[in-house]
Amino acid sequence: MKIIIVGTAHPYRGGLAAFNERLALQFQKEGHDVEVCTFTLQYPKMLFPGKTQYTDDPAPAGLTIHRCINSVNPFNWCRVGRKLRKKNPDLVIFAYWMSFMAPAFGTIARRLKKSTRCIGLVHNMIPHEPNILDKILPPYFVGAMDGFTALSQSVVKDIEKYDRRNTPKSWAPHPIYDHYGERIDKAEARRRLGLPANGHYVLFFGFIRDYKGLDLLINAFGDLRLHDMDVRLLVAGEFYGDPKPYHDRIYAIDIADRVVMHNDYIPDNQVNLYFCAADIVAQPYKTATQSGVTQVAFHFEKPMLVTNVGGLPEIVPNGKIGYVVNPNAQDIADALVRYYKEGREEEFTEGVREEKKKYAWSRMTEAVLSLMPDAGVHGSTPLL
Repeated sequence: MKIIIVGTAHPYRGGLAAFNERLALQFQKEGHDVEVCTFTLQYPKMLFPGKTQYTDDPAPAGLTIHRCINSVNPFNWCRVGRKLRKKNPDLVIFAYWMSFMAPAFGTIARRLKKSTRCIGLVHNMIPHEPNILDKILPPYFVGAMDGFTALSQSVVKDIEKYDRRNTPKSWAPHPIYDHYGERIDKAEARRRLGLPANGHYVLFFGFIRDYKGLDLLINAFGDLRLHDMDVRLLVAGEFYGDPKPYHDRIYAIDIADRVVMHNDYIPDNQVNLYFCAADIVAQPYKTATQSGVTQVAFHFEKPMLVTNVGGLPEIVPNGKIGYVVNPNAQDIADALVRYYKEGREEEFTEGVREEKKKYAWSRMTEAVLSLMPDAGVHGSTPLL
C-alpha cells in the first residue's frame, strides 16, 4: 500500500518523532511505500516550554520526510490536504498527541479522497495537563477519522468519550524503542558519565513536567533507609517548567549529595549510557496513558518502578519485572528499599527479557492495518 504518516519527525526531536520514524521503517520493512509528512512550524516559540524543538542528530536513513505543515495556518492545512490528495494514498496515519494539532489534522483529513483511509494513531486523547481547548478541539479531529489505534486500553476509553459514531478501534502496546544503541557494561556507562562506580542508581529519564512526579521521587529519597543503602538518584532530562521547586526540595531534605542532575536534552547517542548506568528506572507519574520511557527500559533490559496510573500497570507486571505502586513518596520509597534489600535486580532483569518479546513493532502495524476496510474490524481489538 501507499502509506503517509502525518506527525512530528526529524528535524524535530523527542520520543514522538522517534516513534513515527520507527513506525515508518517497520511499514517499509513489510513492503509498503511510506512517506512522512511533518511540520515547517510545529509549535510557536511562545507555546514551547523547552530550550529547542530541534535535534542535532542526523536524519534517519532510508526515510522520505517532507516538511510541509504549519500548525497555525489554516490556508496551509487546506494546501497540504490537496497535495496529499493528489498522491492518492491508500492510508494516511495521523499521529495525534495533543488537541493543539486537532484543527490541522482534522482539516487535512477532510481534504483527502473518500477512498483514502484516515486512521488516528492516538498517543494521548486527553492530555496530562488539560485546559479548556481540550474539550473544544478534539471532536473536530475525531470526526474526520475512519478509525483509531491507541497505545493502551485507557486511551481507547478516552477516544470513546469523543467518538459518537462507534468508529472502529484497535490498540497495541507501545513497541520497544530499539534504536538508542547497544547495552554496555554498567561500570563502563558510569565511567563515561563521570559517576562513581560504586553505590546504587535509580534513573528518572525524560522531559520533566509536573505530571511525571519527579517531586514524589525526590521526596521518597528523603527516606533514611535509602541513605543507609547508598542509593542515589540520577535525573536525566530537560525541565519543561520551573526547576526551582525541585532544587529547593532537594536541599530542604538534605539529599543533594545523592542526587545527580543532568538537565539538558539527552541526545540519542547518549541514551544508552543513562539506562545502562542505572539499576532500576523509576516513573513516578501522577497521570499517564503510556510512556516511551518504559519501552527504552525494555530495550536495555532494566527493571522498572511505575505508579498505578493510566496504562503503565498494563506493561509492567508487578513483581515480575519491577513494581507498580501508588503515586506517593512513601510507597515509592518502600518499593525501592525492598528492591535493594531483597536483591531483585537479576530476577527482574530476567523477567524483562521475557516480557519484552510482546512489544514488537509488527504488532503496532498489525493494529493499524486491522482497521483497513477489508480487515473486517468492528469495535476495539486488543492485539496482545
